[in-house]
Amino acid sequence: MSNTNPISVAVTGAAGQICYNLLFRLASGETFGDRPVHLKLLDLDIPAVQQALEGVAMELADCGFPTLSAITCTGDANVAFDGISWAVLVGAKPRGPGMERKDLIRDNGPIFIGQGKAMERGAADVRALVVGNPCNTNALIAASNCSGVPNERFTAMTRLDQNRAVAQLAQKAGVTNAEISHVTIWGNHSATQYPDFENARINGRPATEVISDHAWLQTDFIKTVQQRGAAIIKARGKSSAASAASAAIDHIKSFESATPAGQWFSAAVVSDGSYGVPAGLISSFPVVSDGKGGYSIVQGLPISDFGRAKIDATVAELQQEREIVADLLG
Repeated sequence: MSNTNPISVAVTGAAGQICYNLLFRLASGETFGDRPVHLKLLDLDIPAVQQALEGVAMELADCGFPTLSAITCTGDANVAFDGISWAVLVGAKPRGPGMERKDLIRDNGPIFIGQGKAMERGAADVRALVVGNPCNTNALIAASNCSGVPNERFTAMTRLDQNRAVAQLAQKAGVTNAEISHVTIWGNHSATQYPDFENARINGRPATEVISDHAWLQTDFIKTVQQRGAAIIKARGKSSAASAASAAIDHIKSFESATPAGQWFSAAVVSDGSYGVPAGLISSFPVVSDGKGGYSIVQGLPISDFGRAKIDATVAELQQEREIVADLLG
């Protein structure tokens, strides 16, 4: 039975390139089926930015999507987040030349404090996906400053990393992406993340059986996934906006539907202490969704000494980032 109640979705940084690749797929019915969608587009309250936002809204209207019920353009987070069920937090200050990661974290902190507070205006089922980097720690800041919403409702995106890992394994094995499963991204969406090939499957077989080049798996595969964003910027002179938008859609759809038995997907969620990740950190895990707003971390996956060292390294970075923003955590 179809759900005819409109779902309100706030998207920040809505005049930017990622959102230009994202908004039409949110509105079209691809993400939420035949459920009507009210898009609430938030960007800087600057005339030129708001004018660009109106242009995006015009294009969305011109698509004539049967599922697009309304569009709101605003520079006010309280307006954008009022009554929403999903907040897709894309807008963040980009990393500039010579800027260290810790500086980027500090600069973005106030943005996510404000958006966390505004999230309290959401609907009872409100959930957030943080895309803007550094997304794990930005999600932690937002969750810590939103007393009215459980921390478990805040997630950060490592689905792009999962998708990149799937593609690399498929290319190496000479198979299609559809034949790759059980890929997990552990830890931070950064150059320390661990794309887990040891638990991955290719046509149901362990990836380490299908791909005999274990040296490649332990080195080039991991490095390629970790550095893919930088490689794309070097190749095309622009960031990976389209693939990031596609991964955001994948992330939302995975939480909106029940995960098939025996499968999982990667998402950065609040740790409950699983796999030795300190409770409270927002770290990437293998996750399953019940399709009703609930999810759980997959338990019992074997972790080798190699994998353990990789997970420990990326978790250590998350702990360092938490220390950098300790005074911003409500």
